[in-house]
Amino acid sequence: MDSWAGLPEQRLLTLAQRGVADAYGELVRRYQGELYNVVYRLLGDQHESLDLTQESFVQAYNALASFDTSRPFGPWIKRIATNLALNWLQRRHVLTTPLTRPAQPGAEEPEELALPDVSTEPERVYLAGERHELLRQALLALPPHYRAVIELRHFQELSYEEIAVALKLPLSDVKSNLFRARQLLRKRLEGEV
Repeated sequence: MDSWAGLPEQRLLTLAQRGVADAYGELVRRYQGELYNVVYRLLGDQHESLDLTQESFVQAYNALASFDTSRPFGPWIKRIATNLALNWLQRRHVLTTPLTRPAQPGAEEPEELALPDVSTEPERVYLAGERHELLRQALLALPPHYRAVIELRHFQELSYEEIAVALKLPLSDVKSNLFRARQLLRKRLEGEV
């Protein structure tokens, strides 16, 4: 059926709950790019992000029978992906990328890496790409629990309450983690860390 793309999301969800594989396939097609971006921003690893994106859709499919089709699918699948990514980070003990170079022989402290100042470059596209890469590197350098609150708040645009539910944290912890994450991110981007 070529008309899957034209069906409303709630109809696709209802059909998918009844076992219509093509309906779920259309949901995957609609959300796979967004979901990959969510996971990639948390992991910074292309291969693992592809695997966890696929795993997110598998887990969502297995839990689809209990999903309330009156709710939007996007935030739900993104929460699944976020939790999978955080679990992966915890299992793998992935080290964050330091913004320092190891101490040279004879030096007492590691050398701070300066983030290049590209504010005077005339090419806007180049600047945007540079800023994007610096932000991506700074985000990847954050501890996973800080990365998660930034992702959920600023990229998925969840409320504090929704973040608390998604991460199973008290609301006060969400607020303080977000505050600390923003401070650390600002310091990293300004070259202070």
